[in-house]
Amino acid sequence: MSHALLAGISRTTEPQSMLRRFLALDAVVTGANGAAYAVASAPLGELLGVDAGLLLELGLLLVVFAGFVGFLASRARPAVGAVKVVVDINAVWVVLSVVALGVWLSPTAVGMVWIPAQAAVVAAFVALQWSALRAAAATR
Repeated sequence: MSHALLAGISRTTEPQSMLRRFLALDAVVTGANGAAYAVASAPLGELLGVDAGLLLELGLLLVVFAGFVGFLASRARPAVGAVKVVVDINAVWVVLSVVALGVWLSPTAVGMVWIPAQAAVVAAFVALQWSALRAAAATR
């Protein structure tokens, strides 16, 4: 991903600001998703065809993860190692989401659309955060 594209998406040419913005967006989206899973696990489970207990647990994990990502976003210079952990966890989420469709889950039609769609959003965070991290490292 080019630096110009990243700058356009994040509306800044400062790599640290790009990284922080992508982390903050991840924290907001992940936190909202996690809160929805935790608060409405039964109706969402029925809608998606996913066990409500699983959604509750995932929701709580996502809320905690979002807090960690939000904390990193609040730092002037997020720690490289911690950002790499976020990128790695997000990448694992993408892979497990796709694998779960074929191996563990029997989702409804809505779930068959939602699960890959949310995985695609998280994959975009992986690409954006990794590219911004590399751009920030190049300026250090």
